[in-house]
Amino acid sequence: MLSYIIKGKTKLSGKAEASGSKNAALPIIATAILNPEPITLYNIPNIEDTRITLEILKILGCTVEKKNDKITICSKNMNKTTIPKELMHKLRSTVVLAGAIIGRFKKATFAFPGGCNIGARPIDLHLEAFKKLGIDIEEKDDIINCTCKEIIGKRIKLRFPSVGATENIILASVYAKGATHITNAAKEPEIKDLARCLNSMGAKVYGAGTSEITIFGVRQLHRTTYKIISDRIETGTLLCAAAGTGGNITIKNANPENLLTVLYSLKEAGCQITLSKNSIKLKAPKKLKAINIKTEPYPGFPTDMQPIIGAILTKAEGESIIEENIFENRFKYADELSRMGANIEIKDKKLIIKGVDNLYGKEVMSKDLRGGAALVIAGLMSEGITKVENIEYILRGYENLDEKLINLGANIKKEKVV
Repeated sequence: MLSYIIKGKTKLSGKAEASGSKNAALPIIATAILNPEPITLYNIPNIEDTRITLEILKILGCTVEKKNDKITICSKNMNKTTIPKELMHKLRSTVVLAGAIIGRFKKATFAFPGGCNIGARPIDLHLEAFKKLGIDIEEKDDIINCTCKEIIGKRIKLRFPSVGATENIILASVYAKGATHITNAAKEPEIKDLARCLNSMGAKVYGAGTSEITIFGVRQLHRTTYKIISDRIETGTLLCAAAGTGGNITIKNANPENLLTVLYSLKEAGCQITLSKNSIKLKAPKKLKAINIKTEPYPGFPTDMQPIIGAILTKAEGESIIEENIFENRFKYADELSRMGANIEIKDKKLIIKGVDNLYGKEVMSKDLRGGAALVIAGLMSEGITKVENIEYILRGYENLDEKLINLGANIKKEKVV
């Protein structure tokens, strides 16, 4: 097990560069399954989630070549349609591979996915959509078998704007007969990036980024080269780390447009925000102000940023209220913050935070990806030494987080626990 050892009370300052988006990279990697010709991808983050996804593609028969900052994938000789159960259980996002496999081979076998335990995240929306596309589904002993003779484009209305379900419908419909129309689709920037990548190889996906997406089936795709967008959640995490430590930083390779609700919340909390086309600068106030936020599907406040901003509000002046409307178990980090001296109360789906003057370093446990990152930020804000254990969750979603923080002036090191 790996841990971070953090000596707090150091202001972060300087410049950092945002890595490629984890949430965009995973479905875009899946597009390689649909395309027998090679695709070359840039800006893929070197994190555990992308490594697992690429390993699955190799097992399925794809070739994966890494050279400097690019990865070339070719599925021409792909000969398997079963996603390994043990790898499927490691992270939830592997479920988008199913849509791509079905889209090309008209069959797929996979297990129910794993990942962070932050609440009920059933894949019933995915399976309901597959059925509407003419795909037969058989479930037995945690294994799902999907088969069809042909995928027929249909009108699919999602009960909830699920990002994963929207991505799976798009991937499964690229070669469909006729047109597939998704209503109440997810609007996240990562959906737009997936559509742009697919269209660069000859797909016909329209309306991505809105609540209505149309996919016209095509017969074939061609090779492409594509650069993935920057990670808005990593950008927000670094900005919050600076805000919580009273720092002054600039994040390069960032897209402010994809992070507006977070930037607005940080400004409301007293931070000075300066934007340019590809960078964001934040100067923290002497004391943050309490704010209220509620998580919502994009373009609302992202649930992935909720624990991050929750950490910095522990030392804000006044009482903050965070309402979580996406995942019911996303407050697990709150108990660990309480051990560090935070004044936090959970009431149903609300987190009530009364700002304190100081947090104090403790041994705390990372229980999920974003909650773990929140504890790292709390450690940076605390008196004394903080040990964040079980950081494997954090490594799933952040590329070289400790190195980036060190370059900004943080005192943090990685330690292996035997």
